[in-house]
Amino acid sequence: MTTYTSRNEVPINEKWNLEDIYPDLSKWESDLKLVENMAEKLKQFDGAINDGKSLFQYLKQREELSYTFNHVYAYSMLKVDEDTREASSQSLLDRAKGLSVKVSASTSFFMPYLLGLDKETLSSYIAEEEGLKYFEEDLYESFRYKTHVLTKDQEEVLSQLGEALAAPSTTFGMINNADIKFGDVTTDNGEKVQLTRGMYSKLIENEDREKRREAYKAYYKPYVELKNSIASTLSAAIKSNVTMARIRKYPSALEKALFGDMVPKEVYENLIKATKENIAPLHRYTEIRKEKLQVDELRQYDMSVPLVQGVKQVIPYEEAYETMIKALAPLGDEYVSILKEFKDARYIDVRETPGKRSGAYNLGIYGVHPFILLNHQDDLDSLFTLAHECGHGVHSKLSSQHQPQITARYSIFVAEVASTVNEILLINYLLNTEKNLEVRKHLLNHFIDQFKGTFFTQVMFAEFEKITHELAENGTPLNVEVFNQTYEQLFREYNGEAFVFDEEVKFGWSRIPHFYRPFYVYKYATGYASAIQLATKILDGDSETLQSYLNFLRSGSSDYPLELLKKTGVDLTTPVPIQNAMKKFSELVEEFAVL
Repeated sequence: MTTYTSRNEVPINEKWNLEDIYPDLSKWESDLKLVENMAEKLKQFDGAINDGKSLFQYLKQREELSYTFNHVYAYSMLKVDEDTREASSQSLLDRAKGLSVKVSASTSFFMPYLLGLDKETLSSYIAEEEGLKYFEEDLYESFRYKTHVLTKDQEEVLSQLGEALAAPSTTFGMINNADIKFGDVTTDNGEKVQLTRGMYSKLIENEDREKRREAYKAYYKPYVELKNSIASTLSAAIKSNVTMARIRKYPSALEKALFGDMVPKEVYENLIKATKENIAPLHRYTEIRKEKLQVDELRQYDMSVPLVQGVKQVIPYEEAYETMIKALAPLGDEYVSILKEFKDARYIDVRETPGKRSGAYNLGIYGVHPFILLNHQDDLDSLFTLAHECGHGVHSKLSSQHQPQITARYSIFVAEVASTVNEILLINYLLNTEKNLEVRKHLLNHFIDQFKGTFFTQVMFAEFEKITHELAENGTPLNVEVFNQTYEQLFREYNGEAFVFDEEVKFGWSRIPHFYRPFYVYKYATGYASAIQLATKILDGDSETLQSYLNFLRSGSSDYPLELLKKTGVDLTTPVPIQNAMKKFSELVEEFAVL
């Protein structure tokens, strides 16, 4: 594998080209000043919007400001991510963050003003000013929140409480990222060293069971030791969600979280119900895992080790890109030509270098193009990451090309559909073209484990959130005991009887950052189920589904997420997409069992 000791060594064609946003720093500086001036001008609209014309002028200027500000902020963020140690880039980002505060302050008056209007007045403004047609849907969408918005003074008080309400999440972040000290593990030459997260992800897949057990115990050690602190933090986060839902007059915390996407709570409940009714194949896979590993007792530290050993593939970046293009050919010529453009026009930052931000992401910038960050390792996981992020990238590009600025950004609810369709097309292509039986088994095992993590585990987390919030709504105190009991019971239901439980299992709730972003994880599962239904039909040569899927990628947020998906034939208000996903999982497990 190619490793680089500095960013300068990386070939130019494997680094993104930020000059597409700003050719030089002086242009960035002038845009920063421009946004500051625009923010000052926007402030002057406070108390001065009293007809259609002034409302249009405000909204038009706010959108222009937003366009330029997004460029300023994105450029500084991408510069920092190239090398997080670089002080000059950090200084740009700090200034962009400072600008963000000024922008928020200059527009904070608008929402209370808008929701203070009655609907007739707003309609008359729209009727008298032609330009407001463009903003009409957005204005009425804001009106949906009217019953949940308080008086101006109360909103003022709540906005001042913002930092205090975010404290549980901030505190958990500090515990989890800064203060956690994992236990010790033994290196190959017998030394004791402190475990890190990076080491854990490798050790938990190690063929040596004793190494896995040691890593597992060392990883959970601080979470068990800090159980009371973390439980009080999570309890505070849940109570705060419940209290805010009551203050804003929502029937429940769950319904408050679903309100923005217009998702009825039945979708959430269907997901859990349909998954649990079709859980048998997951239990069967657990049994296969026990059998294949030849262990008397299957434990949680046995769940990540690949079942097919000795087939680690080396896939250089050029080969990975070619493979991805072949795998995604069923999506048509336009899609493939966009993928080629991503590489040729340097939208992607490929290599891991010292100081570069870890992980991978896609950032779509309206008026420019998407930028994709990778840390490519020339392996199978990196190939999947490439296809995943390019799925997001093409979604961003097509939505920006076909939508005006106001509806170009797609919602998180649909985001994972585009990335997961690519992954399913990729695994399908690899399985169809791979002749080596051991590699085929390895690919199937990889897909099943990925399915388990993205779908079943997230549904289990979603049910944990639902139960704990309902307990809080009914006045039940939340503590270590309640969290442990709830988590362990769910873990047993989802993972089956083949397990022997280590003490650590029931503390799984204590290490999940997503629980501080309420009712978010279910979107991974609904996105995954939607993608499976779409990819299956596209692979079956269903041209109507392909066309509607490409239209979906062009749609941004031009409709509510469930409606956008319905246009592709995926209806999440019924259990059908979940049942289809369960059927696919069952087929994979059967095929793996036969092999």
